[in-house]
Amino acid sequence: MNVLIIGSGGREYSIGLALSQDEKVDKIYFAPGNGATAKIGENISYESYDSLIESAKEKMIDLTIVGPEAPLVDGVVDRFKAAGLKIFGPSQAASQLEGSKVFMKNFLKKYEIPTARYIETDNIDEASQFIDSLSTPIVVKADGLCAGKGVIIAQSHEEAKEAAKGMLSGESFGDAGKRVIVEEFLDGYELSVFAICDGEEYKLLPAAQDHKRLLDGDQGPNTGGMGAYAPTPLIDEALYRAIEEEVVKPTLKGMQAEGMPYEGVLFMGLMIVDSKVKVLEYNVRFGDPECEILMPLIRSSVFELFDKGASGKLNELDIEISEQKCVGVVMASQDYPYKSSKPAEIIVDEIVDPHLREHCHISYAGVSEIDGKIFATGGRVLVCVGLGESIQEARDRAYELAAHVHFMGKQCRMDIAYQALS
Repeated sequence: MNVLIIGSGGREYSIGLALSQDEKVDKIYFAPGNGATAKIGENISYESYDSLIESAKEKMIDLTIVGPEAPLVDGVVDRFKAAGLKIFGPSQAASQLEGSKVFMKNFLKKYEIPTARYIETDNIDEASQFIDSLSTPIVVKADGLCAGKGVIIAQSHEEAKEAAKGMLSGESFGDAGKRVIVEEFLDGYELSVFAICDGEEYKLLPAAQDHKRLLDGDQGPNTGGMGAYAPTPLIDEALYRAIEEEVVKPTLKGMQAEGMPYEGVLFMGLMIVDSKVKVLEYNVRFGDPECEILMPLIRSSVFELFDKGASGKLNELDIEISEQKCVGVVMASQDYPYKSSKPAEIIVDEIVDPHLREHCHISYAGVSEIDGKIFATGGRVLVCVGLGESIQEARDRAYELAAHVHFMGKQCRMDIAYQALS
């Protein structure tokens, strides 16, 4: 089978790496890919979705997997399906679950899926009045896609009003902020839970935990994610059942009722408050770096999981999940997340420890190939992934691998998975 992966980050690299070890897969293509994906497949450049569809036909692609959210919100799945091509991901209509926070929150309310108390508005006076009714901190969200930066956790009422004003005026996020969500702050702990969906059926993957802040101890600015681990011990069977009954099943039934059956990865950003589940947000694709630490835990065919998800046949599939734990440590460029950094050559020391070679790998993200060498050219450069029988062992291996990786100005957190180990 020939597989096309749309995207260029560590998420797409990790999907490709998993597929490269699947006997059902003959060749992997990336569009556009990055400087390291060419080592496990072939990179394709494209100017438009129409040209990419033509390339997919020419290369006899059997299955396309969409990594990032932007192409999904743009309707790439609808275009591929209209061209008679099999593709894994939600339709443009279903992608509103991430593409519009207003749509998402109103959906949660309509189908009685637990979430924070909120208001959605384009009126600053209405937003201000609701802000005054809340205790601090207060959450203000831009409606549209903002590359993970459209959420402000304000520590005062004045800061919340300024955030809302900046969004509604277009100053902060342009058209993406022309409507806002203002909601109560939920005090608990976060989980990232992923379900592979085919419109009716689903397969739940082990719960993960992401680390958004740049610095140790969850300090510093928010980022796209500085590391993750799975499965987290902060969840038990009762909580898994609650997530399925209170979130996953009503979401799939609700999307069917709305005439937009949900196919693809359903990413549930959850807050656990006093052992109760609350939905913070939906995303319509794998999280990054959560994807990098979930792919190695899937022992059954990754190709079949995506293929049957795209074919409405998940009921035919039993997936096997490893008993191991997985930890991923993001290595970022010198000036991330404030500004772009100068390209820096990446040097990886030879790994002589056989256990490290067997239980660790690098998922490359913001990298380019220049004169046959790999350079750090993006914000989040790569993820050092470690597997182990315990979270501690997986974490130790991930950090040992990180010590073998060198580039100018590299930075990473040193406390990934601390909540599981404390």
